[in-house]
Amino acid sequence: MASLNVGNLGGFLREQRRNAQLSLRQLADAAGVSNPYLSQIERGLRKPSADILQQLAKALRISAETLYVQAGILDERAPEAAGTRSVILADPSLDERQKQVLIQIYESFRKENGLDADAPASAPGEGAEGGTGDDPSAPQS
Repeated sequence: MASLNVGNLGGFLREQRRNAQLSLRQLADAAGVSNPYLSQIERGLRKPSADILQQLAKALRISAETLYVQAGILDERAPEAAGTRSVILADPSLDERQKQVLIQIYESFRKENGLDADAPASAPGEGAEGGTGDDPSAPQS
């Protein structure tokens, strides 16, 4: 069983709550969890489920993926993919469902083009000697 990084998660949640100018009680109400339970999460005493993290993310208006990474449930993504995801997730004109759908479409296009959605993209021709795109079985001059 993977251990959750609950200490860092709690501090991150507290920081996000303060940035959103919400009291502990307001966030607990918005997320549908009890005040004491949220306090225990913030202090690193409880390990919230993915569903609870999703409810907290929605109440804080941040991506659930961000909280999953903080909790150690997900690994951080490749930098260029994270940049695209960050732009989508930061767009205030989209709701959470729309953001998730866009990210899924983006990942499916990367996979369709032979790029693992989680791995950094390699340059075309990388790994081929000379990188010219010539037929490697052709005689060299």
